[in-house]
Amino acid sequence: MVETQEVQWSELQRDPRSVAALADSGDVRLRRRDGVPLLLMREDRMTAASEGALAAARTLRNVLTHLSAEQAAEALSDEFPWLALLPTPDLPLFVRDFVKAAQISAELGQWGVLAQTLREWKATAAVYADPALARDLTRPLTDDHGPVPGPEV
Repeated sequence: MVETQEVQWSELQRDPRSVAALADSGDVRLRRRDGVPLLLMREDRMTAASEGALAAARTLRNVLTHLSAEQAAEALSDEFPWLALLPTPDLPLFVRDFVKAAQISAELGQWGVLAQTLREWKATAAVYADPALARDLTRPLTDDHGPVPGPEV
């Protein structure tokens, strides 16, 4: 595991060579007073991480494709125990969405896609944990609540 060292932004401005030397041995977190810290890493380590994530996502997709939906859901439930709250017919949908989001994330290097998918499914599981809420949210709507406002830009 690569160690992450922290330095202040001002240290990078004052002595960039020593900060670059730190980045040669590991990642460097640049702390700033006015913003979220930045991460400085060598390009070769970033490329290797991206390639590794893509290979892992493809391997996961292939493994899950060869399992039945029930087996795939059971395998993923070790990491996501809240899957036990989802209705059985939803488990294959979760597996499909998980694999697709992992593949998209790895291809684009944007892991927020997978994180969002997991947040949404976890929120769905939380709804099913409350039977009254699940009943209210899954019943057909019969009342007319008027026109739906357009999205805000």
